[in-house]
Amino acid sequence: MAWLAQSSPVPVDTAAASAILFYLLAMLSAGSAIGVVLSRNIVRTAVFLLFTLVGVAGLYFLLAAEFIAAVQLVIYAGGTLILIVFGVMLTSKSPFSRFEPKLIEVVIASALGLVLLGSLIAAIIATPFVSAPVENGPYPIEKLGQALLGDYLVPFEIASVLLLVVMIGAAYLAKGRRREGD
Repeated sequence: MAWLAQSSPVPVDTAAASAILFYLLAMLSAGSAIGVVLSRNIVRTAVFLLFTLVGVAGLYFLLAAEFIAAVQLVIYAGGTLILIVFGVMLTSKSPFSRFEPKLIEVVIASALGLVLLGSLIAAIIATPFVSAPVENGPYPIEKLGQALLGDYLVPFEIASVLLLVVMIGAAYLAKGRRREGD
């Protein structure tokens, strides 16, 4: 938010601007998450999920955790949504088909959601939050990048090749099922 105060010709209260941006991103994330749960169309669900993940990445940017925000955007927003799109494309179902859950599924999911919400609220209430000082030093992102592309390059590349093989295998299996079903 410091760049906003420096680049603006009008004096900007960075604390107020951060608070407003936080609430906007929080409403975007929460509203989109509710849209993911309530939507019965897989394409709309994927779009709501995209907005949720982008809102969470924005919250990470507000916390000055740029690396985590970038990972959120690249891996979750990019990778997960591509996986959903591939899933829709590779199945024989129409992307515009509607999901109609049974009543028992709705009851079980609602009960589980309420239990998890209650646990989260209890944990937040029981946790003594203290303000920790923020270090003004460089972040260890350089060390992480050097480790990923240095010491852990082989496992990193093996994981990427494995994911590629899985995607090709899924496409092959889906293509084989379509021929059998025709």
